[in-house]
Amino acid sequence: MTDPRDDGDGSNPPPDGVTADESETAEPEAANPRPTDSTADGRDAASTRPADETVSADADSTRSSTESPTGRAGGVESVETPGEPRTLDPTVRYEWIVGPLIGTAIMALIVGAGTWAVAHEFLPLGRLESAAAVAVGVFVVFTLYGIVRSILLYRSWRYVVREESLYLTRGVFTTVQTVVPYVRVQHIDTRRSAFERVLGLSTLVVYTAGSRGADVTIPGLQPDTAEDLQSRLERLAIASEDEDAV
Repeated sequence: MTDPRDDGDGSNPPPDGVTADESETAEPEAANPRPTDSTADGRDAASTRPADETVSADADSTRSSTESPTGRAGGVESVETPGEPRTLDPTVRYEWIVGPLIGTAIMALIVGAGTWAVAHEFLPLGRLESAAAVAVGVFVVFTLYGIVRSILLYRSWRYVVREESLYLTRGVFTTVQTVVPYVRVQHIDTRRSAFERVLGLSTLVVYTAGSRGADVTIPGLQPDTAEDLQSRLERLAIASEDEDAV
């Protein structure tokens, strides 16, 4: 018998309760199933996780590049760290060289004048030529001596901020080592001469008690370094007085 639901086109009728349009629409969806929420969430998490890890790695590399091995940015050392030897600013060498030049020039003029007045008879040149040659020679010799001495003195200069005392060592031909206990420190000053202001330097002067002429001078410091060192030594001196009183 012919099914009354057959429209005569030879196709199978749709199941009961389902229309033909719904049957045709459901088949493509079954062929291409939609991903579940868990699958989508897993793919999203997998795609975002490497980015988060990359950002974290970049932050760690940036932090490690800006911090020094001592844990301070830029590797800048502070005078707050005790027991570490420190040197002077290299510009202090120019101060040590140029400063004595005036005295050297005066001494050369005196020696030249003496040569012009007395010793020219013992020289093969004339009076004026002999005096000029001796004056220039004296000036050159003592200038070279000042240059060599300033270089060696700069290399020998060290100061150490210890827990209980300030330690200094310097010297070219004779090495001088000075230990200043904080309990003997009276007051601390910073001073800048006209030439030091031109060079951008400062000098720290530590006044002590107990003996005459026992003041300690640290030249060749940057102004900021001198102020920090002054504050540090003042705090250590006050702490030493408090401990000594107890």
